Amino acid sequence: MDFLKDLLVGGMAGVISRTATAPLELYKIQLQSSYLKESNMKNVIKKEGIRYMWKGNFANCLRVFPQFAINYGTYNKCKRDIFYYIQDDKIKNFISGGIAGIVAMTAVYPLETIRTRLALQMNKSHYTSPLNVFKKLTIPELYGGLKISLLGFGPFNALNFMFYNMYLDYLNKYLKEEMITSKLLAGGFSGISSLTITYPTDLLRRRFQMEGFNSKTPKYNGIIDGFKRIIEKEGIGGLYKGLSVSYIRIFPCLAIQFWCMETGKSILK
Repeated sequence: MDFLKDLLVGGMAGVISRTATAPLELYKIQLQSSYLKESNMKNVIKKEGIRYMWKGNFANCLRVFPQFAINYGTYNKCKRDIFYYIQDDKIKNFISGGIAGIVAMTAVYPLETIRTRLALQMNKSHYTSPLNVFKKLTIPELYGGLKISLLGFGPFNALNFMFYNMYLDYLNKYLKEEMITSKLLAGGFSGISSLTITYPTDLLRRRFQMEGFNSKTPKYNGIIDGFKRIIEKEGIGGLYKGLSVSYIRIFPCLAIQFWCMETGKSILK
């Protein structure tokens, strides 16, 4: 029952937090895929309307619920039943978070690719629905960028859970009467800390997912070639394109996510 509760709490926390910050996520994806000049926020609002700032969010929620359900469930399962003998909480949170991130990302990765493609098209120019994307893409295309995603999301998730618990312990010492504030701040700062370390892998993942989208999208021969060509063409700064808006998005997103997980966990006790 504990595992099923964790699945529900993690899934709902992911859906709520991602829906609340969907426009910022769309803007970040556009910056990471800057070679798609027609797909920017001004064009989205002008040609499609404000509601389309949430385009791709339905597909994203289809991915987010199972991903974060599996993520949170696996994380707690690892802590509770596998690595219970580890005395150092930092190490336990790091290892459990890393394993949970790898398992969750592998399980739902095609949905991540589908969401990215839906978000970057204009006026349904390429696809009409998530199912339509699935039918048009080959298996290698659906899993394009999985290796770099595991390389990035595994450490990101590991750091995220480790930092969250570290920050929460620290903040609770100074904000004893403000438990909600502590959880929100700990979640936001953990997201920023983890993202700063792993961001280049997220950018390269987006590039892999968009291969074959149109004639302007670059094609890389593996992870090393991808990093090398981005640096050659765009400089070191190219690896961090979209990082500033990612900071703006990740803070409220992770703050809401961790607060929802903590609240849901207390409700379902």
